[in-house]
Amino acid sequence: MRPINLIPPEERRGGQAPLRSGPLAYILVGALVAVLAGVTSLVLVNNQIDERESEVARLEIEDAREAAKAERLAAYVQFRELSEQRVATVTSLADSRFDWERVMRELALILPTDAWLVGLTATAGASAEGAEGGGGGSGLRSASQGPALELSGCAVGHEAVARFVTALEDIDAVTRVGVQSSELPDPSGEGDSGGEGGGSESGDECRTRGFITKFEIVVTFDAAPVPVAAAGSEVPASTETASGEESESEEGAEGE
Repeated sequence: MRPINLIPPEERRGGQAPLRSGPLAYILVGALVAVLAGVTSLVLVNNQIDERESEVARLEIEDAREAAKAERLAAYVQFRELSEQRVATVTSLADSRFDWERVMRELALILPTDAWLVGLTATAGASAEGAEGGGGGSGLRSASQGPALELSGCAVGHEAVARFVTALEDIDAVTRVGVQSSELPDPSGEGDSGGEGGGSESGDECRTRGFITKFEIVVTFDAAPVPVAAAGSEVPASTETASGEESESEEGAEGE
């Protein structure tokens, strides 16, 4: 026969008593799970923070290394920039350089025997003084921004001056030849050299005879490039003919 327990279930004790369950057990389990999740998250966050801090430290070390390297190479960068600037300057000057030697050689070849120079000024560009209209051939000179020659001298009459102007136009690259003045001596004697054998006190008066004409001519080269650094500055110029050449020209004029 199988025994039958007649004790009501709620009053039974021991192994036969039913399990008692309630919300407290579920709350406890949930709290444990939450605590475990929090600890896990905290550990993961701490690990990420450590990794980020290590990466930041590594990047700072690399940045310091690259900064030191850039500082060592800064001198080479400055040298390269300076080299490029100098190359650009030299290239600009070479492109805008004017061949004064050729011009002087051609001027010596076309200079007629019945004309001679007492002064020559070569400028690469119009100066500020010339632009304001100050003395000499500045009136014609200021009209051109390119290289120009300012010539002063004497010739045997106005016809010789005209022939000299025509000859100057044959110089290569000449664009204009302007006559600033062409004057014979004053018949009254004022402003003259003081006699046929005398000379001028200033040293630039070459009209020693009544038929000798003193001229001022400006020869311009407008098509030539103007150097940026040399614009308005004078290049080697202002030369005077030798007294022997003057006397030879005068003797040739008297022979005619």
